[in-house]
Amino acid sequence: MLVHLPYSPDGARVLQVASWTPTSGLRYLTPPTLFPEKYTNFYGATINVTAFTYEPYWQESIEGNTTRYSGTDYNQLVTVAQTLNFTFRVLPSRSWNEVTDQMQVRKSFMATVIYPVIPQDLERWDFTFSYDQTAGKFAMATPVITPSWLSFCYPLSGQVWIGVLACTLTVCFTLVKITRRKTWQTRHGVLSTGSVVLESVGTLLGQGLYGRLSTSQSNHILVGTWLFFSVVVGTAYRASLMASLTLPRLPPRPETIEELVKVIDRVTARSSGGTYTKFFLNSESSAFRELGSMMVEGDDMDGLNAALKMKSAHLGARLTLQQIISRNFAKLDGTSRLYIGKEKLLQLSIAWPVPHDAPYTPQVDKCLRIISQGEQSFKDTLDDLFDIAHADALKVITIEEDKQFLISQRMKGRPGAMAGIDKTLSIKEVIKLHREYMELKRREKAATAFAQAQEIAELESSSAVLCHLEMSPVVTA
Repeated sequence: MLVHLPYSPDGARVLQVASWTPTSGLRYLTPPTLFPEKYTNFYGATINVTAFTYEPYWQESIEGNTTRYSGTDYNQLVTVAQTLNFTFRVLPSRSWNEVTDQMQVRKSFMATVIYPVIPQDLERWDFTFSYDQTAGKFAMATPVITPSWLSFCYPLSGQVWIGVLACTLTVCFTLVKITRRKTWQTRHGVLSTGSVVLESVGTLLGQGLYGRLSTSQSNHILVGTWLFFSVVVGTAYRASLMASLTLPRLPPRPETIEELVKVIDRVTARSSGGTYTKFFLNSESSAFRELGSMMVEGDDMDGLNAALKMKSAHLGARLTLQQIISRNFAKLDGTSRLYIGKEKLLQLSIAWPVPHDAPYTPQVDKCLRIISQGEQSFKDTLDDLFDIAHADALKVITIEEDKQFLISQRMKGRPGAMAGIDKTLSIKEVIKLHREYMELKRREKAATAFAQAQEIAELESSSAVLCHLEMSPVVTA
């Protein structure tokens, strides 16, 4: 019985593991197994992998003629390579599609960079053990106020402007009717309709009265009311305009999928051979289907640049979007025109794509599972590293409440916690201290004023005594 070993100390070879004869039966020539594991040890062989820059999971930097790799997925690949005893060569790829294409035709053993486990992709390849979760987010430009003549209308709402217009038309119509009466024209002369409208609107705009409308006593109440109305509206408008120019009211930022699809014309995502588009179009959510109908696949940088120039958003992993924005789009003060929405589009498992029925997948899965368990164990025990209490603290502490608090702090999950500051009590204490301080200042001021008054009184008393002595006659014997 022969078995093919693709990897061995002598390279690929055929090994006889057993023989059978009618007289002696089955006789093992190697340790008693007919189906030895072929991929637990690659014996230093070099295998091909594919990847593409996707911060912080896979990063590439060129130093001279050497390409250096880094990132969480790269470190994970190094650990797997050390465990299975192989070296790897990263095949050049110009796009995400080329990464998976080379893996599908088995030119590459696997694509060693995160891929979300989407059902549509299972038709084209398999996935390794899912070693983490990723939150899909969207990034887009923060809405800004576009310059427009409508900016003059922003300080007051539409209902207020309609009310002002209605009052203006009513006053103009009433004054025109009054000035058209013959008795008014006999006493004050003829006043054209344009002059009436000009003077009424001018009053509203703060231009003052020409005096023609206010000469009649019958107009005093109407004109006075109109003047008061104009002062109130003009003052409110100017104050609101100044406030809106000083502290402009920005348009609301889309934070959910429903809000996003209402304000954008397209959405970009990393190239995946149409997988993302199919995934969203086949969703039961109407917002997801609308998002899929606007989807265009492309590079992360191109998608984020497009988000700054047009009504567009870009989809990606939260950590990747944060790193790209902070590195390429942040200003010196740390701010950026791009922001990341609060709502999670997707919460997907991530894994490495491998060809269908790849025989080495179980060994890679085992390595990734151990790495994932080690990371989780580290996270679970991280809080236990910071127990800085004395070894005999429970014996030294005499207050029972402090003992119970320390015991709860040492329990799993640290259920014991210090209470936060009582802000209401803190505000009351600050107010009390301020009052005491002001009372002390008032008393000091009163004491100083009293001392000054007493000093002045003593000086005046001394002056009066001296004056009295000077004016008194001198008695001689």
